[in-house]
Amino acid sequence: MIDDLYSTRILTLAANMPHAGRLPLPHGTGEQVAKLCGSKAIVDVRIDGNSRISEFAQEVKACALGQAAAALVGEVAVGATLAEVREARDDMLSMLKHGGDGPEGRFEGLRAMRQVADYPARHASAMVGVEALLKALEEAMMTRLDSCVPGWPPRDETPGEVSAEPGRTIRAGRA
Repeated sequence: MIDDLYSTRILTLAANMPHAGRLPLPHGTGEQVAKLCGSKAIVDVRIDGNSRISEFAQEVKACALGQAAAALVGEVAVGATLAEVREARDDMLSMLKHGGDGPEGRFEGLRAMRQVADYPARHASAMVGVEALLKALEEAMMTRLDSCVPGWPPRDETPGEVSAEPGRTIRAGRA
């Protein structure tokens, strides 16, 4: 039974981690830890003007199942949208917990993790990569929204003056 779980395909994926490492200036970073086994993934992303992932890097310290799932995510993350990543996460959970078909489209490769469904203690490990990606992309989107807040800085401040907020200076040239 354990041979089914740690198939040659799973072990091969685990040994070939795409986009390993960290990005120097990510727009968003997500971290996920499987509490039961300690599998951990940290994902950095940068997004383009269309809110798609333009750069991706991951640092994964996990069992073979966590590494394999993260490798599958890493193969297709660049170009993905927030909606695609959320759907992949939801479909992966449904596959593992309720016998669903698994992710479709860009993240269809995660169906290779279907045999993990029979091992509930391994579900969280198989999810660390996609969960960390979702967190990173959500953070990147929030950062983008925060930088686009209308009316900031407030109009009653004169450019170059020190704001009433400690440590904040209004940039010269802004009205």
